[in-house]
Amino acid sequence: MDERIKLLKKYFGYDDFREGQEELTGSILNGTDTLGIMPTGAGKSICFQIPALLLEGITLVISPLISLMKDQVSTLNQAGIHAAFLNSSLTAGQYRLALSYAKEGRYKIIYVAPERLITEEFLEFALNTRISMVSVDEAHCVSQWGQDFRPSYLKIVEFLDRLPVRPVLSAFTATATREVIEDIIRILRLKAPTVKVTGFDRKNLYFAVETPKDKFEALKNYMQDYKDQSGIIYCLTRKVVEEVCDRLNREGVPVTRYHAGLSDAERKTNQEDFIYDRKPIMVATNAFGMGIDKSNVRFVIHYNMPKNIESYYQEAGRAGRDGESAFCILLYSGQDVITNQFFIENNNDNEELDPETLKAVKERDRERLKKMTFYCFTNECLRDYILRYFGEYGTNYCGNCSNCLTQFEESDVTDISMKLIGCVSQSRQRYGMGVIVDTVHGNKTAKLRQYHMDENEFYGSLAKEAVYRLRQVLNYLVLEDYLFLTNEEYSILKLTDKSWEVLEGKKEIIMKLAKEREISKKEKVKKSGLKKAAEKDARKTGNGKQNYEEADEVLFELLRKLRSDIAKEEKIPPYIVFSDKTLLELCLHMPLSEEDMLSISGIGRFKYDKYGERFMEAIKEYKEKAETD
Repeated sequence: MDERIKLLKKYFGYDDFREGQEELTGSILNGTDTLGIMPTGAGKSICFQIPALLLEGITLVISPLISLMKDQVSTLNQAGIHAAFLNSSLTAGQYRLALSYAKEGRYKIIYVAPERLITEEFLEFALNTRISMVSVDEAHCVSQWGQDFRPSYLKIVEFLDRLPVRPVLSAFTATATREVIEDIIRILRLKAPTVKVTGFDRKNLYFAVETPKDKFEALKNYMQDYKDQSGIIYCLTRKVVEEVCDRLNREGVPVTRYHAGLSDAERKTNQEDFIYDRKPIMVATNAFGMGIDKSNVRFVIHYNMPKNIESYYQEAGRAGRDGESAFCILLYSGQDVITNQFFIENNNDNEELDPETLKAVKERDRERLKKMTFYCFTNECLRDYILRYFGEYGTNYCGNCSNCLTQFEESDVTDISMKLIGCVSQSRQRYGMGVIVDTVHGNKTAKLRQYHMDENEFYGSLAKEAVYRLRQVLNYLVLEDYLFLTNEEYSILKLTDKSWEVLEGKKEIIMKLAKEREISKKEKVKKSGLKKAAEKDARKTGNGKQNYEEADEVLFELLRKLRSDIAKEEKIPPYIVFSDKTLLELCLHMPLSEEDMLSISGIGRFKYDKYGERFMEAIKEYKEKAETD
């Protein structure tokens, strides 16, 4: 048997590699620089952890966040692999002790923050230690075109240049456009690397965009159904985090909060409350989440629209890491665009960049915001829109997003389009979308009078049309290049060659508009986890018992309680004991022997020795009770 498969089974409990893992681990073990682009939950970590166990020396994993390192190291130690992290959360004494243990060869894998790499103490260790591999996690952070550029990542190359022998270099990320991939290869100086893109699709995630009049009311309705599940609610600002968290608390939702304005102590406490399921729902800014490998997150709701598709997909991807069904809802409003525009123009994160580069970065950020906004207005498949952004092309129908589950009807919007484009032309292409919509709708505002837009030929020409419909059509015209929205600080609508086809009556504009939404889509999302898998197993095995789901639901909760008790005893997050997916398989197959237990996905030898007997005893007691009942 392949030595890699033996280790995969022993430490992680899996019988086979997932897509891309075999090629990537093989490339590293052959001494070839390697770049893996794999979606969240696809098993990137295993791609460098398995080779690390087989290589003779130490593997350094460069990671951007303390929380990410702690989570990864805790998971490895629980699986029986000796690992450590080196970052600012350690005292000077703890740091020196960890380094001394590393020198003695106690650890095969060491996680380190990029800022630590070229410090005198760490360099002294690195120069006198056999380092077989350096693996760069969240590799998109090295690119100024990435959604999360970190200048500290540029220290990686300086560190590598100082080593007496260059180790094999591997890099991994979940979200990267072609431009970012090329940047990673160039900046890290990967030598003729193996590049593997396994695809960006997360089929288990349901995507939806909603534009509710009252966002909190919409959120509250979701919480009535899902407050016993683990989830993340993302907000754009600290103020909104505070407001949403306070209001949900008053509604009795078990929620906590996370943003950069809190003290280190409170952020740490709140994060642990979320990870340990004491407060299963987290309300946070985008400061939260990178590296949080919490497998049982069942939903991610964006209370505000993020500034780009990369950020949205990375944050939404924190749902359903166990492969089970989860849902991702974006609650959109026009104010979200304005807030993001303000952030882009006042961004101080990239102060180290020269003025010309900073200007280019802002231009790129505006373009990304535009594409994020289009996502909120498209009537096409939402999943396909995201995948096309990353260079993948599908069928434009996934059957698992709000647009694919909505009935549309084609509507002739030529007259509306002519008046909107005519208004842009008459105003000499000087204004943005808000002014144009207000003008054709005939709004009586001081701004319109100041701009003399109440004298525009098209003022009030579409007064009978709903404002939301006018915005829909205007966004469609921009999306289809009948108008162009500039990337300036204040975006302006401009005419295109296609504009004149409409104005001259040569082009008919047919647009898909929602007719009605299927009420059943919410139920589709809700039927996840145990129930969905139980149905699938029942169909496969021919089990026709009507109480099959109900009975296993009881066992599932019993095993969750046992997992929680063990987690409290060992002071670790419950999902590190076993994932929800592993509990699910235990419910479906009810193993009562060592052989059967080891056949369950996610249970390796180490975890069986630690927990196997207790879970088998719980299953045995449940079965005996069920038989007597």
